Amino acid sequence: MLCEVRSLGLTGVAGYEVRAECDLSGGLPAFDIVGLPDAAVKEARERVRSAVKNCGFTFPVSRITVNLAPAAQRKAGTLYDLPILVGILAAGGQLRCDLSRSAFVGELSLSGEVRPVAGMLPMALAAARAGVEALYVPAESAAEATLAGGGMAVYPVESVTALIRHLTGEEPLSPAPPWTPGDNLAAGPDFAEVKGQEHVKRALEIAAAGGHNICMVGPPGSGKSMLARRLPSILPDMTEREALEATEVHSVAGLTTAEEPLLLQRPFRSPHHTISPMGMAGGGSNPRPGEISLAHNGVLFLDELPEFKPEVLEVLRQPLEEGQVTISRAAGTVSYPARFMLVCAMNPCKCGWYGHPSGRCRCTEAAVEKYQGRVSGPLMDRIDLHAEVPPLEFHELSHAAPAESSADIRTRVNAARRIQSARFGPEGPSCNAHMGQRELREFCQLDSACEALMKGAFQRMGLTARGYDRILRVGRTIADLDGSDAIQVPHLAEALQYRPGAYLVK
Repeated sequence: MLCEVRSLGLTGVAGYEVRAECDLSGGLPAFDIVGLPDAAVKEARERVRSAVKNCGFTFPVSRITVNLAPAAQRKAGTLYDLPILVGILAAGGQLRCDLSRSAFVGELSLSGEVRPVAGMLPMALAAARAGVEALYVPAESAAEATLAGGGMAVYPVESVTALIRHLTGEEPLSPAPPWTPGDNLAAGPDFAEVKGQEHVKRALEIAAAGGHNICMVGPPGSGKSMLARRLPSILPDMTEREALEATEVHSVAGLTTAEEPLLLQRPFRSPHHTISPMGMAGGGSNPRPGEISLAHNGVLFLDELPEFKPEVLEVLRQPLEEGQVTISRAAGTVSYPARFMLVCAMNPCKCGWYGHPSGRCRCTEAAVEKYQGRVSGPLMDRIDLHAEVPPLEFHELSHAAPAESSADIRTRVNAARRIQSARFGPEGPSCNAHMGQRELREFCQLDSACEALMKGAFQRMGLTARGYDRILRVGRTIADLDGSDAIQVPHLAEALQYRPGAYLVK
C-alpha cells in the first residue's frame, strides 16, 4: 500500500515542501530510503523501527520503500523521522485519517519521544506558503513555528503516542498559541559609562543611524572595545521583517530556544581572530551559516583587525557589497543573507603605541606600515567611517559627571531611521548605507557649495569612486540626524573627516 505524507526541508535559509512517499510491498523484509538522503536521514530507519515498536505498534514485516520527493534535492538532518513513521503506519493500515492538509517535522528518540530540529522558522514559513493547515512539530519548536502566522495551526508533539491519539481523535492536542515577547529584556552596557571620546561616540551614532561600517584606531586602553560593545544599545529597533530574517539564520544554525524563538535585539557577533575562512563565511559538507550571516541585520565586531588572517578578511569584501554570501559545493550551491554593520578596532602598530604622546613606541616606520598593511586597501575602502580613538587624559577619567545615556542617543538614531524608512518605502533600502546608484542620484544631490567642497576633497584625498559614494551616504545620514532635507556643507564636511586621516601610514 502507498501513502504520501507532507514534510519540509531546508536549502540555505529557505524552506521547501518535501513529500515522504511510503510504499509497503511483498518480498523479503527491507527498509530503503531514497531521494538523495544523507547519513542522518538513512539512520532514520533504525530510529523509526525502534520508535514504532516501543510505542506499542507493529512494525510491518515487508519491503518498505520511502522516497523523499523532490528526489533531485539532497536531504539532510533528522527532521524526516516523524513523517516517515506516520507514513509507514498509514501505509500499513494502523493509522486511518486524512493527512493531505497536514505536514510533519521532527526527530525521534528510540522510545518515541519527538525531539526539536534546527531551522523550524524557515520551514514553517514554507509550510504556510504551501497551504498547510496543520503543522505537527516537536513541542520545543512549536513557539518558533507559530511565528510563521498565516492562519496555520501549529500542534506541539511530545511523543508518537500523543500524535497518533490526536490523529485518530482519541485525545486531541491543542494548537500552540502564537508566541509573544515578554518584558524581560536585559539591559546591556550603556554609553553613559564611557568617559570622554565624544567624537568617537558621535561617529558610532552616525554609523548606527545609517547602518555604516566603522573602524576605530587607537592605542591599547583607549576604549575601542568598550565603545564597540555598547553599540547595540543605540542601534535602531528592528522591523518585523528584519527580525524574521535574522531569526531564520539563527534558527538554521540551531541557536534559537523555546523561551526566545525570535530575535528581539540586533545580533552582535564578535569572533576571535583565530577564526577560519569557513567559520567566517560559512560552509561545510552540509553548508551552515558563518559569522557574517549570523550578524545579518546586526553587527559584526572584529577586534584587533590586523590579527585576523588575510584570507579571512578577504571573504568580507563581496558580502559587504552584495549583502549575501554564496557557498558552492559539489552537492549544490546555497546563499545566506549577510547584510551587517562591520565594526573594527585596531592598534596603529604592533606594539600599539604609535603616535602616543608618551613616545613609548619603538616601531620603525617600515614596521608600522607593514602592520597596517595586513588589512588590504580594498577592504578599508569599504569602511565608511574611520575614527581615531586617542588616549584619555587624567581629567577626563577623574571627571565624575555621567556622559549622555544610550537611551538619548538611540532616540535620535530611531528618528533618523524613521526618516529613511519614509524616504525609501517598504521595498527600498533599509538604511542609507544600502542605497544604490538610483537612490544616490535622487536623494544625495549636492548644491554648488557642496560640489566645490567635494571636488577639492576628491583631488586632495585621492578618493575612489566607491569612497565618493560612501561619503555621500554618510553625509545623507548626518543630514537626517540634523533633520535636514538636503545635504549641506557642514554635513559633507563632517562626513569627509571620517575618511582615513594622517594617523594612518600611507
